Amino acid sequence: MKRPIVLYILFACACTLACAQEKIEMMPYGNFDSWAVRHIKESFILGGETKDLFAIGPKEEINGPTPLPKRGNSPWSTSNSYAKVLGVETVTVTATPEKRGNGYCCKLETKLHTISAIGINFSAVATGCVFTGTTADPMTSEFTTDPRSAINMGVPFRKRPTAMILDYKAKILNGEVIFANSSTTTKRPNDRDAAQITLLLQHRWEENGRIFAYRVGTASQRISQTTKNWVNNHRIDIRYGDITGRNDYKPWEALSRKTHKAKNKAGRMVFIEEKGWRDDLEPTHIIIMISSGCLPPFTGCIGNTLWVDNIRLVY
Repeated sequence: MKRPIVLYILFACACTLACAQEKIEMMPYGNFDSWAVRHIKESFILGGETKDLFAIGPKEEINGPTPLPKRGNSPWSTSNSYAKVLGVETVTVTATPEKRGNGYCCKLETKLHTISAIGINFSAVATGCVFTGTTADPMTSEFTTDPRSAINMGVPFRKRPTAMILDYKAKILNGEVIFANSSTTTKRPNDRDAAQITLLLQHRWEENGRIFAYRVGTASQRISQTTKNWVNNHRIDIRYGDITGRNDYKPWEALSRKTHKAKNKAGRMVFIEEKGWRDDLEPTHIIIMISSGCLPPFTGCIGNTLWVDNIRLVY
């Protein structure tokens, strides 16, 4: 047998073995077929409308603002929120289940949430988001100036996946970007918004109440164009260690000290301070964040929408 043929056969066998060894696991509740819902009546001063507040996890239906019980092993939270400020109750819904085939997907939409009280209108931009972690319930006045303090970002995780796979569909309007935080509304014509998918693997520890982390793995993508149909089995590779010198490194993947918060052992929300890149450490936490926008809080293009389904990790 000639040598080139032998090399070809060996190469084909190696590829076959690699494919056979690859394992794909669905994230818990990552098919978005199971949701809980609370039917919450907003305060009379806001019109007294009853709204459905959805959460990803074991199916349950509750009338009223009673917090949902422990959600089984669901790692997910969303940008949906129940707020109670100075006795006034309101609901914001930007993540909802939507029928897809025989099951459901998760629809994330950037909205301008407007409430009227005593003849005054208050508006805030709310971006649709699903992420691993938990959200304060109810939201109170302490979170109005710092919404990051309401989000305990990330969940315990000790594996080393090679990629994330998901299905998605997008409607990106490329329209005018608005900033609105209930007290100020401004237009930002020079900004452009896009949907964003991010996965971070962190090795965390705590010292004197501060939470530090090394970045172990990174994966991300921005979606800036509308898709005609669903993009199925879309793969985003996870790169380990320092990625700053790679051609596929993106500015928004930089180490951060003031982006995400988590709850320390004393129960206080503090920033996760990333100190460096380490590919030799075992992850302790995973952050997956999928959003209809990529801009700071209270900022976005109204109407941008991202549908996601079947979030899986590859090993």
